[in-house]
Amino acid sequence: MKSSNTIVRVYRGSITESIHRVHLAVVNAQGTLLHEAGDPQLLTFARSTAKLIQTLPVIESGAADHYGLDEAEIALCCASHNGEAEHVSTARGILGKLGFYHTHLQCGAHEPFHAPTAQAMRERGEAPTTLHNNCSGKHSGMLTLSAHLGASPDTYMSLQHPVQQLMLDAVCAMSDVPKSQMQLGIDGCGVPVFGMPIRHLALAFARLGSPEGLSEVRANACRRIVAAVRKYPQFLAGSDRFDTRLIEVTGGRIIGKMGAEGIFALTIPEQSLGFVLKIEDGNQRAMYPAVVEALKQLSLLSESEVHELASFHNPIVHNWQGTEVGIIRPDFKL
Repeated sequence: MKSSNTIVRVYRGSITESIHRVHLAVVNAQGTLLHEAGDPQLLTFARSTAKLIQTLPVIESGAADHYGLDEAEIALCCASHNGEAEHVSTARGILGKLGFYHTHLQCGAHEPFHAPTAQAMRERGEAPTTLHNNCSGKHSGMLTLSAHLGASPDTYMSLQHPVQQLMLDAVCAMSDVPKSQMQLGIDGCGVPVFGMPIRHLALAFARLGSPEGLSEVRANACRRIVAAVRKYPQFLAGSDRFDTRLIEVTGGRIIGKMGAEGIFALTIPEQSLGFVLKIEDGNQRAMYPAVVEALKQLSLLSESEVHELASFHNPIVHNWQGTEVGIIRPDFKL
């Protein structure tokens, strides 16, 4: 299926105040493009969607087992978490297994995404640390791999570091993008970020969920990652977050991960599908409505599941007084 006018409308009253354009690619584990909208070859950065793929070398290398990472900790390695207490304590626990502290994390500090947690910290006069950074799990995983390799923890964010080279290798192999063609930048947390056509990122997610054609070591790592986030969806994002709710509502049938600048990737393992959606202007407010609508139209969500995700599907626009002034609605047909 192909749609060339795939948009999300932001209404204020009865007027369309803004429009966000959508690009979509859905592929199977062989890379066949099954559904598309906009430009399935759109070149963009994977941003945090890549975290699930970046966790592969942490498991494949034996680092996760050597340091005894449990499933919740593996899920946190894949996360853009809320900075809630359980996220912070779990990241701290990973570092403790390495004999490291939050000062070893180079991701920077920001307030928790979870507003009640951030407010409680402000009231206590408690400043956020690197553990509260939404990427602290990923960086803890990188330090785990670095320690297992005997590499320096001081330069683990450098592209030349063996940790980043192994992660680059994994992303290239899973997406079928040669190293020479992989576009590289610097992510918000300071590590390399990977640029590729969205259909190739969709292929990586299809293979993540259906790794039967991969090596035994890689296939096992894929299955462990999927199992971990299925069992601990709250560690992938957290309270009131779409990534967590999508897994909960579908009973783990769909595993999805958001990324900054309006990109979302998911796998449906039992159907061998990978799905990537990108909001052209990068505005996240349009992303979840478009994802739910696309999954609905492709019959990948039931009516009851769509109903449970209604607050993400058609979010209400409020003003500063809390008055309902508009709504965000997907307006496309695949």
